[in-house]
This record gives sequence, C-alpha cells and structure tokens, in this order.
Amino acid sequence: MIAAISLSTNTPAGSTNITVTSGPSGTQTHSKPLTSTLKWLAKSGKLDEALRLIESSPSRLTFTEPDVEAYSLLLHTCISRKSLEHGRRLYLQLLLSKDRGNNHSLLHNPTLKSKLITLYSVCGRMDEARSVFEDGLEDEQVPESVWVAMAIGYLRNGYLVEALLVYFDMLIRFVQPGNFAFSMALKACAELPELRLGRAVHAQIVKSIEEPDQVVNNALLRLYAENGCSIEVFRVFDTMPERNVVSWNSLIASFARRDQVFESLDSFRRMQGEGMGFSWVTLTTILPVCGRLTALHCGKEIHAQIVKSTKRPDVPVLNSLIDMYAKSGEIDYCKRVFERMQSKDLTSWNTLLTGYANNGFIEEGMKLFDQMVESGVRPDGVTFIALLSGCSHAGLTDEGRRLFKKMKLVYGVSPTVEHYACLVDLFGRAGRIKEALDVVERMPMKPTGSIWGSLLNSCRLQGNVSLAECAAKELFELEPTNPGNYVMLSNVYANAGMWTDVNRVRELMKHRGIKKDAGCSWVQIRNRIHTFLAGGGFEFRNSAEFKKVWNELTDAMKEVGYILDTSVVLHDVNEETKAMWVCGHSERVAVTFALVHTAAGMPIRITKNIRICADCHSWVKIVSVITGRLIVLRDTNRFHHFKGGACSCKDHW
Repeated sequence: MIAAISLSTNTPAGSTNITVTSGPSGTQTHSKPLTSTLKWLAKSGKLDEALRLIESSPSRLTFTEPDVEAYSLLLHTCISRKSLEHGRRLYLQLLLSKDRGNNHSLLHNPTLKSKLITLYSVCGRMDEARSVFEDGLEDEQVPESVWVAMAIGYLRNGYLVEALLVYFDMLIRFVQPGNFAFSMALKACAELPELRLGRAVHAQIVKSIEEPDQVVNNALLRLYAENGCSIEVFRVFDTMPERNVVSWNSLIASFARRDQVFESLDSFRRMQGEGMGFSWVTLTTILPVCGRLTALHCGKEIHAQIVKSTKRPDVPVLNSLIDMYAKSGEIDYCKRVFERMQSKDLTSWNTLLTGYANNGFIEEGMKLFDQMVESGVRPDGVTFIALLSGCSHAGLTDEGRRLFKKMKLVYGVSPTVEHYACLVDLFGRAGRIKEALDVVERMPMKPTGSIWGSLLNSCRLQGNVSLAECAAKELFELEPTNPGNYVMLSNVYANAGMWTDVNRVRELMKHRGIKKDAGCSWVQIRNRIHTFLAGGGFEFRNSAEFKKVWNELTDAMKEVGYILDTSVVLHDVNEETKAMWVCGHSERVAVTFALVHTAAGMPIRITKNIRICADCHSWVKIVSVITGRLIVLRDTNRFHHFKGGACSCKDHW
C-alpha cells in the first residue's frame, strides 16, 4: 500500500510541494525539495514552519549530508535569535528518532551536537548544554569541536574554572587541541587570572603541529598583559607573524593598565607609524592616557583623526574625548564636543559635569545639572560626587549640603560612602569640623579610608592636631601602606612646630618601608613630554637659557613685591636651605622650561603628581601677570587656571 503526505509551502519562487511516500516495506523516503525547503525556511527565519515540517513526520529525520546541513542551518538560526523553544523542539525530535532506533547517530553528529550546546549556552541553560554534551561521551571518541563548544559555553556564562576543567578533561582523553581550544583556554586563564596554567597552555601551543593563528597570539598577548609580564608581552608581540588592530590594542591596554602611560603612548605612535589604523577601542584606550599625561597635542591629533574618519564615532569614543579635554584643562573644547554629539548617554553628562567641577567652574556645572534634569536624564551617584566635590573646592558649603539632602528625597539616589566623604570634606574645608564629625558619627555605614582621609585633610587645613591624630590612627589600620596618610600627619605636626612628632612619623615610615612620593611635574612640548623632579633638572637649571628667563622673572617679581614664603617647607632646616628647596620645586622648573621652549602668548599646561604648595601657587599667579600667559596646572586635588594674576580656584584648594 502506498501512502502519500503532501505539504505546500510558499517560497519566493512560488509554491513548493513536498511529497513523502511510503513503500511496501514501510521504509520512508522524501523527495529532494524537502531539504531545500527546510534550508529556505531556516534562512528566512521561519522557525515555526520549519519545525512543523519536521514534526509532521519525525521518521523523515535522516543522516544524509544535505539533511544534516539543513538541521545545522536551522540550529544556527535558533542561536542567532536565541530561540530556545525551537531548539528544544528539534532536540526532542532527535531524541525521539534515537528512541525508535532510526538514525540515532544524528544526535551524535559533531556539528549538530556543537550547535545544540552553543544554543543552550547562549540562552544561559548550562545544565541542558551539559546534558547534550555528556550524551554518548563515554561510548565514542568525541571530536575537539564538541569539547570546545562546551568549554566556550561555560566561558560565555562566566564559569571560568569549569571551562578549564573541560579543556583538561579533553587532554586526559587524548583529544588533540587546536587553535579554537587554545584561544578559549588562554582567555579563561587571562580572566581568572591564572598565569601558571596559561604558561602551560602556551607550552602546548609551542609543541602543537598546528601553527598558532592570530586569535591565539592575541589571546597570549592578553594573558601576559593582564598579569603584568612585560617581557613576555614584547616577546609574543615581536614574534607574531601578523599583527592586527586587536594585537596593538592589547599592547597599548597592557601598558595603560599598569600605569605605564609613556610606553602606552609610544606604542600608539608606533602603531600609527606602521600604518595600522585604529578602531574605536584603540581610541577609548589611548585618550584616557593622553588625559592623564595632559598630552593635549596628541589628544588633538586623535580628535582630528576622528573627524576625518568615514565612520561616525560611537558615544564611548566621544565621551573619552570630552574626558581627555577636561583632564587637559580645555573645558571649552569639552563643551564644544558635548554640544555637537548627536546622541548622549548619562556618562556624557557626568563627564562634562566632572570636568566643570575639577576645573573650578562649578557654577557652569550647576547650570549643566539643571539642563540635564530638564532633558529627562536621571542623575546617578557619579553626578552627585562631581557636584559635591565641586562645591567643596569652591567653598559652596550650604549649596553642597542642600544637594546632599536632595539626592535621596528628590532624585532617589541613596548616598554611598563616597558621598559621605565629600560631605565630610565639604564641612572640613569650610572649617566646620564639628559638623564634619557629626557626619562621620551618624553615617549609616562604617567609615572607610576615604572618610578618615577627608577628615585628616580637613585637620591639616585647620591645624587641628588632636583630631588629626585620631583620624591618622584609623587610617594607619585601614591603609597601612598608603604614604599619603603619613605625610599628611607629618605636615600637621610640622605646621604646629612639633618636630619631634614629625621625626617620629618619619621613623615609622622608615620602619614600615614606606617612601614618600617625590614631587614630579611634566609638560608636553610638541610631541615630547618633559619630566622634572623636585630639586632635579640640574642640566636645564644650569643652562644659560634657564638662568636668563629665571633672572628676568625674579627681577620682575621683586618689583611687584613678591617675597618667598619658606613656611611651606615642612622640615627643620635653616632659611637658606628652605629657600633653595622651594625654588627647586618641580612645577617652577616645568613652567620655566615651557617659557623657554614655547612662543610668547602660548598657553602652558603643567601636570604635578602631588598638591601644589601655597608659595608655588602665588609664584605662578605672578608669572601669569608678567608673561601674559594662561598657565593651567593640574595637581592631585584639582585644576588651577592662572590668568592675569588670578586662579580659577580662588585660592581655595
């Protein structure tokens, strides 16, 4: 008896008829159009129709190459759409086919098995993925592709240890790993981080018959970069037969991550010199480096490349550009980039707002905040940290307190320990120590190092020795290796003339192996960054060009009545030594160097690694009058824009 099943499906070419016939033996066959129709349905995303076609006669599941290709294509579409339901329906048909004893090898086909594992893993169903993986694992030799699919599934869902265990189990079963397996294992080792195991994988790569591809080399580069292995990073990078943008990005990011900013910038220039081009990831990595170095010239070059690019820059790149300009003291450029952005996210607003606050333009920051709220953008914790710190440095105590209260009541932002630290600093800088203490005592969480640090700094500004000792005691327990806390307490004692206690703190630092950071300033002239240490730069300071400019400045300063303030030297030495030390402060040498090597009227931008002292602050103000220059100096606390004898911080820093 002959039975027929007919299915009519609309295709772009019209109507396709599928006919299934059953012969006397009961063996079912299907005509060739069935497979092509299934492929077309899968490619068109018509998953329901494709599954109904299979479910209408499960016995049609066969192991011919075209059929496996059709099922694979169907699963590929399920993966791209994360359609768990349709994948489960196909898996059920494969299981039913196995139970009937027909073509059970379909379920163990490496391609289909790998895709099923991938589908379940992208949908976060790792138990089901593992079930598919283990089915038949003991009965047959499972190829590498299936092992890798399972390991990548674990990796995708954050199960790094499990991913490595699958890799090692594969090795135990004598399955030869290839580049897919190597890159997966290296990525897991980099993210854990697990350098020892990563080195073992590297050894397997060296011994492998298969040459490592670019993905494996990039994964090796990232492994060593994440673990700070500079020698290995250079060794892998220099021996790579091919380097792509990802390779260079890994190298640049590895330096940036370890604060090797000069090396990071040099690598970017080398990358450009070799004509490699860049990706947006490259720029979001290097722009913060330019900001940290105040390398405005390099940052502007990158901006020009963004403008010339045929592709529209994404929001993270433009946010990085705003941040670079803000950290270089170019607040007008920040505003210009921000206003020309076609779309903005919360980070865009917060970056400009933080730029205003750090550069001493909190009034503009307040206006921007109002505009942000009116635009329907909901502020977050970062927004209020910027506003509160800006108010603190500008002396807007009451305004800052009002903002703190409105955080929770109006905007629903619960204050964190960082916000309380800003509030303590707000009151402390204003000399309202009792209110600062009240905040510390009443805050709902245990005070952290940032809280006690804010209080200690307030004590330094106000000369409160007893409270400084209490705050320092807490800090020495919370942050025993932070040199800044010891230096701040030492400065409190020195300001009070308590030299015995100063020596006691210094002895404690020596005993604990803690060293104070030496004062350091740097300035970019053209494409080169010049660095000066406090008391250093002898070659330049002994040059005729330095002495000429220095003497002209000294004479001009005497005429306006400037007198060197040696009280900023917190050491028990004679006045002559103090004067010599103050004149050797790194920012003075950097400013003089810039005056020598830049054209008249050009702005000068200096970055310093510690807080500028009060006398250098006065000295730079007068230099800005004498030379008619804008001098932007960035220290650890904030930006100082010196122009015409005034500073943007209004002498409140």
